[in-house]
Amino acid sequence: MICYVFKRYEMKYLLTPQQYAAVRAVIAGRLTPDAFGETTIQSIYYDTEDNRLVRASEEKPVFKEKLRLRCYGLNDDDRDVFLEMKRKYDGVVYKRRIACKEGGAENFFRGEASKTQIGRELAYFIRFYGKLSPKMLILCEREAFFEKESDLRVTFDRNVRYRSTDLNFHTSLAGCPLLSGGTVLMELKTGAALPLWLCRLLSGENIRKQSFSKYGTAYEYECRKNECSRREFYV
Repeated sequence: MICYVFKRYEMKYLLTPQQYAAVRAVIAGRLTPDAFGETTIQSIYYDTEDNRLVRASEEKPVFKEKLRLRCYGLNDDDRDVFLEMKRKYDGVVYKRRIACKEGGAENFFRGEASKTQIGRELAYFIRFYGKLSPKMLILCEREAFFEKESDLRVTFDRNVRYRSTDLNFHTSLAGCPLLSGGTVLMELKTGAALPLWLCRLLSGENIRKQSFSKYGTAYEYECRKNECSRREFYV
């Protein structure tokens, strides 16, 4: 298994198509495209039976955490997937990530021991919350850039969508939209301050940081949908 550790600030921005075009043009001229280019990302979020993790996250606490399994594209050739534990404390994001096959990821949920430190942390997370199961699949088309001289990373997520059924990486890339009107989710990720040129770019395009959770938004959509269904049933 390949393990990764990240500690950084992650800032989110919802861009109009016009803002996206302007920002991407500058970013593409200054930063280096990710080796994978534009990729479809699938992320399965795990939670307790009563959705403890996402409900706690939506309360905007100082500390919150989540667990997800990520795949790039359809997993029709047994490629690596990534089991990720994300924790956020006082604005700083700490991520533990292990690359493995899907069968290897399933071992964690069966309680099998791991020999790596990150693997043990993931196993403890799963034991602490008890029985975790797939609750939501989030999909998007991502384009990523990075700065060679620093740890700055910029990602653009288009066509962000979700589904609460067929929670696997093999069925399809279909889903219900989470953002309307061609809105693009941009994330800036860095362990230090943003460079001055980027701050000026955001200010010039009137772009402000926003709070946005893909899993949390999908969960809220499903809650409203279920509530509407119950009302129609009793009418």
